[in-house]
Amino acid sequence: MEPHSSPLTPKGVLYIVATPIGNLEDITFRAVRILREADLIAAEDTRHSRKLLSHFGISKPLTSYFDHNKELKGRYILDQLAEGVSVALITDAGTPCISDPGYQLVRDAVAAGFAVVPVPGPSAAVTALSASGLPTDAFVFEGFLPNKQGKRREKLAMVKGEQRVVIFYESPNRLLATLMDLREVLGERELVVARELTKIYEEFIRGSCSPVIEKLQDRTIKGEVVILVAPAAADPEHDATESVAELLSCLMAGEGLSLKDAVKQVVLRTGRARSEVYTEALKLKGH
Repeated sequence: MEPHSSPLTPKGVLYIVATPIGNLEDITFRAVRILREADLIAAEDTRHSRKLLSHFGISKPLTSYFDHNKELKGRYILDQLAEGVSVALITDAGTPCISDPGYQLVRDAVAAGFAVVPVPGPSAAVTALSASGLPTDAFVFEGFLPNKQGKRREKLAMVKGEQRVVIFYESPNRLLATLMDLREVLGERELVVARELTKIYEEFIRGSCSPVIEKLQDRTIKGEVVILVAPAAADPEHDATESVAELLSCLMAGEGLSLKDAVKQVVLRTGRARSEVYTEALKLKGH
């Protein structure tokens, strides 16, 4: 039974409804029921969602809610909730609020006193992890990497020493560039590339960076991609053999790099926090 608001609280309920990431059979009975009962459905792309709803014989008023209209539509949805309207939030595929602006709507709805009810279902990150063959006892989800190479490499450097599986989302047109950056920053780390999950051409490509890149090099990649990176191997001798201070000294004194450039290089090579490396660089400079 779904929750009911008391007379002292707002009537509207915001449902966070997971939808299939590919195979339409993955939708839950509860999700279908909630979508049929909701007064309004807020969708990332209303054209895409109409196809899904039509498949299940659902005809409900739709409004768009996505990154570029989240402020305007967020206020509209809150106003609807205040009028006692029940709203179901869906995304194009998977669980809303994961790597999309839905969390802001949830935050504002909670702050306004509305009930927020999750209706769980598919998630590409967990789906890929479950069949990856990598350790599943601990993992970290990083969402989409930055578009620009410099920022992307900086982000990868931050997880270089991560002792948990690291999960990224990536678009097909940037996949090879991202894998090459992974190899450059993390070395020949074991990874899994999962694509077209739950669809006809579902594929898992496993191996270290270079073999995976070679398999994908001459292919046209389609569909959204999940990249899973194996945990870093523990390296207790790393600090003794190549300390931050030694690296900075070599780069600044030996190679003549500026403090800023030397800090950037050390962050990329070691995965240390930029603030830590910058502080060490200032000590060497005598500041």
